[in-house]
Amino acid sequence: MKSPHTKSLNELYEVLGSSPQGLSSQEAEKKLEEVGKNELKEKTKKSNLSRFLDQFKDMMIIILLIAALVSFVIALYEGETKAFAEPILILLIVILNALMGSLQEAKAEKALEALKSMTSLQARAYRDGEEVVLDSSLLVPGDLIHLEAGDFVPADARLIESSSLKSDESALTGESLAVEKNALDQVEENSALGDRTNMVYSGCPISYGTAKALVTSTGMNTQIGRIAQLLHGEEEGQTPLQEKLGNLGKSLGFIALAACGLVFIVGLIDKIPPMVIFMTSVSLAVSVIPEGLPAVVTIVLSLGIQRMVKKNAIIRRLPAVETLGSASVICSDKTGTLTLNQMTLVEAYVGQEIETIEKASPELDRALTLASLCSNASIRLEEGEAVHIGDPTETALVYGAYLRDIHQDKINKDYPRVLELPFDSERKLMSTIHEYEGGYLVITKGAYDVLEKISTTDKLARAQDIVEEMSSKALRVLGLATKVLEELPEDLSPENIEKDLEVQALFGMIDPPRPEAKLAVDKCKRAGIRPVMITGDHILTAKAIAKDLGIYEDMDEAITGAELDQLSDEELARHIEKIAVYARVSPENKIRIVKAWQDKGQVVAMTGDGVNDAPALKAADIGCAMGITGTDVAKSAADMTLTDDNFATIVAAVEEGRGIYSNIRKVVGFLLSCNIGELFSVLIAMLIWKDTPLMSMHLLWINLVTDGPPALALGVEAVEKGVMDMKPIKRDESVFARGLGFRTAIQGLMFTSITLLAFYLGKTIGGDMLSARTMAFMVLANGQLVHSLNMRSQKSLREIGVFTNRTLNLAILLSLALMMLVLFPLHELFQIKILSPKLYLYAGLLSLVPLFFEEIRKSLVKAK
Repeated sequence: MKSPHTKSLNELYEVLGSSPQGLSSQEAEKKLEEVGKNELKEKTKKSNLSRFLDQFKDMMIIILLIAALVSFVIALYEGETKAFAEPILILLIVILNALMGSLQEAKAEKALEALKSMTSLQARAYRDGEEVVLDSSLLVPGDLIHLEAGDFVPADARLIESSSLKSDESALTGESLAVEKNALDQVEENSALGDRTNMVYSGCPISYGTAKALVTSTGMNTQIGRIAQLLHGEEEGQTPLQEKLGNLGKSLGFIALAACGLVFIVGLIDKIPPMVIFMTSVSLAVSVIPEGLPAVVTIVLSLGIQRMVKKNAIIRRLPAVETLGSASVICSDKTGTLTLNQMTLVEAYVGQEIETIEKASPELDRALTLASLCSNASIRLEEGEAVHIGDPTETALVYGAYLRDIHQDKINKDYPRVLELPFDSERKLMSTIHEYEGGYLVITKGAYDVLEKISTTDKLARAQDIVEEMSSKALRVLGLATKVLEELPEDLSPENIEKDLEVQALFGMIDPPRPEAKLAVDKCKRAGIRPVMITGDHILTAKAIAKDLGIYEDMDEAITGAELDQLSDEELARHIEKIAVYARVSPENKIRIVKAWQDKGQVVAMTGDGVNDAPALKAADIGCAMGITGTDVAKSAADMTLTDDNFATIVAAVEEGRGIYSNIRKVVGFLLSCNIGELFSVLIAMLIWKDTPLMSMHLLWINLVTDGPPALALGVEAVEKGVMDMKPIKRDESVFARGLGFRTAIQGLMFTSITLLAFYLGKTIGGDMLSARTMAFMVLANGQLVHSLNMRSQKSLREIGVFTNRTLNLAILLSLALMMLVLFPLHELFQIKILSPKLYLYAGLLSLVPLFFEEIRKSLVKAK
């Protein structure tokens, strides 16, 4: 079936049930009932309750809830008020974690609302043969609409009539230049969106000219509607950190169940009282789960977000900070991201050699004066910044003249314009006539191949060679020609005016790369991150920019969206690592590219600013939208917004993300080494002494209050040097990779040893279970405070300095003060007792063992 851009107008009238006069009111109302309003459907949003309940799906939380239930049953059985402290404390922790998680995940779905805001509120349509202004939501396929400069296209439509029409489709296609439109153009069926010059698309502004058009699609059937559907279909996947912590939670859950099962078997064999078995099981469950981990990770990421704001990056989803640190591929849009999104005059030729604006000859100054006269664009200064108004090609010329101190207002007064022959896509020319030295001056600008045919003289000796040289650099080449008239002819048609000209100059323009982008790309590559350019622009332009930035190298490939469509998923998988540039791509292409990299196990960041980027921004592991030039749609779909539109900001974000991930690994290692010590202490003591050395409230206190502040302080440890010289963390790489798992295990066994020794000394010297538990509790808690100093770095404390992390030192003092509160004034509440000075001395010495143990281990590793 033919698409609207290939059908004849008569075929379209027949298919849409319309006519050259448009629809009648009755026909429009009937169609509105059939197809619905010209609006975008919204996706059902999650309620706050739903978000809150989602937090309880985590394995660690489920284990804690079971532990709370068992503890509650024990409290009911014992009938003592203080016995209810444990289940209440566990439930409070679970609820607090759930509240924090749901609040952080309350990310409003604004993408579709932003898409809706792009559609013009009012439209001019022809109903019953008359032009009427109506709400754009009432438009239906078959409506005839009127468009002119400044209007937003209200629905996808086929042009019927057009005059010098240009539409800015950069938000849909990524192409920086306004697209010339012509109702008479014949377009092939498989043409890319940006090449369908006889169509206009919903949400795109008309930048020049006027037109009448026949509405072909409305609502969700428009191109912008297809993007909305893609946003519907793209579920936000879990970040690598979420996946790793989720897997960790499942593993710990299974360990807890296995340990509880073992205790039950041993208890039944040794005929241990059921209440002791149940209390030990609760202690085991609590000991395995690092209750403080979710809260600590959330706070560490939140603090990271605050630091990122100072570096011009606003994070909308907490785990996005860490994910960017894991990024191994950055798929970047070209226009406005790697380039300035501003056409700039970079070269000119007026007869000798190619010149630049910085070293312009008097001949070039004259040519710039003529080009500025023959332009409708203007430059306005706002707070010292030049604001470009009008067609990008013309603003490049006018701004080039401005830089040479040639001011448009002055030259327009010196050479008043008396006539304009507007640009149209058939002639590919624009001409103006000005008063000049008692006569008239005709200035014509346009494509050189057209100018050459209507000129009698060409003072540019190597014009054709220069055009080819500029084109090879992906410059857009514009020619300028003039002639002098003694008087105005009666026939002022383009055919009569635009002839017998003399070519004066050639101008080469491009949307140039951002100056800082090249350095940013280099840093990305040094950090093991693969930059990939994805653009809606032409492939030659894209390759030239990519080569200049260092994205495209000799062995790389560049393909178009049409070529990508011809590749099967298997073929794309084989070629994906060789392709550095994708040009003329569709929104579906972008998602396919992102997912092909993800299938390779890569963590993909996608940058962009247009509506066309939104689905891929959402599909990527982390979407980075541009804050200044970015559309609301892109910002709503992205995880991160760069407030300065600076690609280099991504490098700072990557570095910060890597530092945060490194710190989270330290936190995980710190908490889990403690949990391993707790688990095996409870398990071994149960097997040897048939009793638990630590009650669940002791373990909860250690896991949350004692370990919490130091864990948070470890999370804000300064980013270590050389973090950007390391390879990216692989998606499937365990959080315990690179030796952390082994270190955590031996540290956990070390804690088991000192805790059991403390328990034994307390039981032997103190002579009762309260003394034994007090010793175990005190040594394990204080030993972990000492251990937090070890976790700062794999370097010795002598190298990094004991007092260089002031936050950690304060956290240790705070936790120590809280421990003193529990050990002395509140000892009865925690079911412990005041010990003899001898036992306190032993406890103090055992608490320092982790420091000596780790210093010796680090020395051995360094020596090896």
